[in-house]
Amino acid sequence: MAQFKRGDFSTCDAPRPGRTKTVTTPEIIHKIHELILEDRRNSAKSIAEQLGISRERVGSIILEDMDIQKLSAKWVTKCLYAYQKRQRCQSSEKLLEFLRCNPNDLLSRLVAMDETWLYHYDPETKQTLMERWHSGSPHPKKSLVQKFAD
Repeated sequence: MAQFKRGDFSTCDAPRPGRTKTVTTPEIIHKIHELILEDRRNSAKSIAEQLGISRERVGSIILEDMDIQKLSAKWVTKCLYAYQKRQRCQSSEKLLEFLRCNPNDLLSRLVAMDETWLYHYDPETKQTLMERWHSGSPHPKKSLVQKFAD
């Protein structure tokens, strides 16, 4: 109001000291990308503290400028080694071959056994397993485990 009384009718913002208007520079984007590649579980808050910019700006750069999303691991019942996958494929192929030769005799000759699984406690939750990946990347995988029965 005082400026208006003095005759200053300008509607433009005057330059002010302090923080710059924008921090979305190629250098900042590159630094954020390096920090994410260093640790994909790095939070936007810790990145903001390291670079001295706001958490909202870091989140905006990650989502809009870098097209990176935070994905959680996809839970699978059991991660198999390559030799285990080959062994299961070979067993399935033998069963299919046997079925082709003796279609009526398969069930009478097939013996099924129950597997015993031992579980251990995994303290990581789905939220703590979230990592940053580019939007086209496949989800990381994590074996599904359960607690011991007490």
